[in-house]
Amino acid sequence: MPILEFPPVEEADEHGLLAVGGDLHVSSLLLAYSNGIFPWPHEGYPMLWFAPAERAILDFDDFHIPSRLARYLKKVNYTFHINTDFAAVIHACRTSVRKRQQGTWITPEIEAAYTALHEAGHAHSFEARTPDGELVGGMYGVMIGRAFSGESMFFRAPHASKFIIVETVAYFRRHGMTWFDIEVMTPHMALFGAKEVPRATFMRRLKQAIAEPSIPLPPPRRRRIPHSALFS
Repeated sequence: MPILEFPPVEEADEHGLLAVGGDLHVSSLLLAYSNGIFPWPHEGYPMLWFAPAERAILDFDDFHIPSRLARYLKKVNYTFHINTDFAAVIHACRTSVRKRQQGTWITPEIEAAYTALHEAGHAHSFEARTPDGELVGGMYGVMIGRAFSGESMFFRAPHASKFIIVETVAYFRRHGMTWFDIEVMTPHMALFGAKEVPRATFMRRLKQAIAEPSIPLPPPRRRRIPHSALFS
């Protein structure tokens, strides 16, 4: 049964944990993101929902591209795409090997749930491809109004994920957006000027962004995904 209500985010504990249990129905996820909450599965526990006291965001006024990276990106021949293969992007995020990380929070249930959220028009993928069409990097996240929460990314070629950040920010800026949520700070995003803001500040900005009209994004490409692919 879809979740009907979450506790106020101010009731989260010192680790940001707000609620335990529930499902990943499309309406449950939309309710969570609309209220500044995101799921973060931990092995051996029911579904856990978080609303950290400090929220990491990428504010476009602070956005910068390191000079060395800027020089490199001028030489690459990646092309930028949106929503051409969400299923491939989230599956690659789930199966990518990450340094200093044991396993991944993207469980088979998360993969299936966000694929359903994509097909409902609320989750989107941003992709880097080579000239011959090979997918070499991707990021996916959730958009409600003009509030975007980046969830995860992967790369299979040098700096492909950084290319996606640069191009995604440029696309968002062209359509009037001024920031997006990255939930938890990472060194990767700190390079671009990401920062942490108090939860109250984040919630105020979130509500404003949700109330704004959505930006144009390509519609989801629906396709039949073999059951074995989702749970392999």
